Amino acid sequence: MAHFSGHRQPAAVPSHFKDLFTNGQLGAAEESNNNDQNEQENRPSNNNNAGPSEPACWVFGYGSLCWHPGFNYTKCITGYIRGYVRRFWQGNVTHRGCEEKPGRVATLVEDKEGITWGCAYRITGSTALDYLKQRECTLGGYATIDTKFFPRVASQDTPFSGEAVEVLVYVATPENIHWLGDDPVEEIAQQIVSCRGPSGHNAEYLLRLALFMHEEIPGVRDDHLFELERLVLGELYRRQIPLSSVMGRNPDRIRRDSHEDIRRPPSFEFTSRVPDTKLRCLNI
Repeated sequence: MAHFSGHRQPAAVPSHFKDLFTNGQLGAAEESNNNDQNEQENRPSNNNNAGPSEPACWVFGYGSLCWHPGFNYTKCITGYIRGYVRRFWQGNVTHRGCEEKPGRVATLVEDKEGITWGCAYRITGSTALDYLKQRECTLGGYATIDTKFFPRVASQDTPFSGEAVEVLVYVATPENIHWLGDDPVEEIAQQIVSCRGPSGHNAEYLLRLALFMHEEIPGVRDDHLFELERLVLGELYRRQIPLSSVMGRNPDRIRRDSHEDIRRPPSFEFTSRVPDTKLRCLNI
């Protein structure tokens, strides 16, 4: 497996950030009726028409951003990026651990055959980006990259008509001080069960991410994540730690893929991944 080598300074947003725009009108008419779906810090914003002085872009989340973005956004779409796999190789001492016992959180590792599923948020203005810079870069040790995002549900009547859109992604690299790297998955699970930070138990981070995958993108496998989920649940049971004591408050509901009712025609894009099936002919 190839490791990420394109390290950039964590504080820097790509210089062409202002070019990371789409026309931004995906489901715009329905947003005003759905802003009460989430609470203030996690809700869709009313502003769907960003002006020239208020740039808009898409940010891809593959960790806690999948279930707790913490900022206002105008749209949330599930989908995937290519060329990376998700790994719990980044340490965390500000949210899910402490200096004495760092937690484990997700990052992306380069793999030319890899696909990572998550969700993309459309954000406008600088407030959300400033928040993400503090949360992911300053405190988390992540750097910024940009890549292509492929929506799970696309429509001929939206900007997501099967075409990829450029997204901003926060990725931890081996150069940052919190990097923990690869370890046997059993040891990573033990560490996750043992750690807690200001934002809650480390196990909650893992289990809510796995729950997002099970509920929002059923049928997609993430072997690293799901194996950690199995091991962590088993270790919590072995230590007689109630699940309710690690999960914290249920996060606000996020309305994703609100354009799902406007589907594109059937595609054979993924047929190469469907296993061959042998049929038997019966003489009746």
